[in-house]
Amino acid sequence: MSTDAWATLAFYVISILLVLGALGVVLLPRIVHAALALVFFFLMIAGIYVLLGAEFIAATQVIVYVGAITVLFLFAIMLTHRSYAPDSNPGNSQWIAAGVVSIVTGGILVGVLAQAKLPVSTAATPGGVADVTKTLGQLLMGPYLIPFEIAGLLLLAAMVGAIVIAREM
Repeated sequence: MSTDAWATLAFYVISILLVLGALGVVLLPRIVHAALALVFFFLMIAGIYVLLGAEFIAATQVIVYVGAITVLFLFAIMLTHRSYAPDSNPGNSQWIAAGVVSIVTGGILVGVLAQAKLPVSTAATPGGVADVTKTLGQLLMGPYLIPFEIAGLLLLAAMVGAIVIAREM
């Protein structure tokens, strides 16, 4: 098989696993298992980034989401007293309405994307991956420094809040 055929096969396999991970997050009855399915979901997103040739974004995905955010979720879950109870991730009585809205939204998105004419560029990235990473770093430390710092402060506030809530229990 050619390289394109392997990449296509890898995309479909990762996409199926990604959807299964997302369903696991929503449908698993134990919250700890749902959080572990979230880790799997984030790893599959990183796999999609690798297939797209965005290795830096994939590494950032793994470090930030799989490493930091999921650990934060797991700490919050583990600090609750009912984290291992069989009903720690209860169902919702509005799941039918949510399913209908999801199917309608998905149908609209598929219809819009089927009619859209998306330009595809086959040109290589000038300077390679190192240039893209350098440009991203310059943007994060230049015009987007304030939003980047605000996101860091929000994460810090969430961490402090989680610690305060855990101490009160």
